[in-house]
Amino acid sequence: MGLEEHRKSAVSGVRCAVLTISDTRAMETDVSGRAIVELLEGAGHVVAKRQILRDEPKDVHEAVLGQVGGVDALITTGGTGITSRDSTYEAVVGLFEKRLDGFGELFRALSYEEIGSAAMMSRACAGVARGTAIFILPGSENAVRLAMTKLILPELGHVVRELKR
Repeated sequence: MGLEEHRKSAVSGVRCAVLTISDTRAMETDVSGRAIVELLEGAGHVVAKRQILRDEPKDVHEAVLGQVGGVDALITTGGTGITSRDSTYEAVVGLFEKRLDGFGELFRALSYEEIGSAAMMSRACAGVARGTAIFILPGSENAVRLAMTKLILPELGHVVRELKR
């Protein structure tokens, strides 16, 4: 089956969870989480859960673990940088049974086109745990919109279809 056939048979109405990891955001100030929800719903997907968590590795790990297997896709925003409080990568990557290395590579390449060499500081990544696709995005609204429109939304249904095979 070619790429076009795969895309035609992609899953629609993907059931998603959105987690914002931030020490400073609240629901009313969470522009990145809101952007993810709006883009997912605009593409016909379902947001089953939206939550904001402090950047505490144990809490993030447990929240992600609590969603895997219960949703088709989980998208996080925040905590992917290199400051002492950025711990999303460490809290989540150990859950991956399979990594989608191309996601992080492509995201940084696209980011480089927009922000230059600072793109190397992003630890955005993706993987699979218990049949759930997990995408870990930076906290910047621009970065979220880039990842969602250029990478995640074009392939989300295809990714989920592959995970269900």
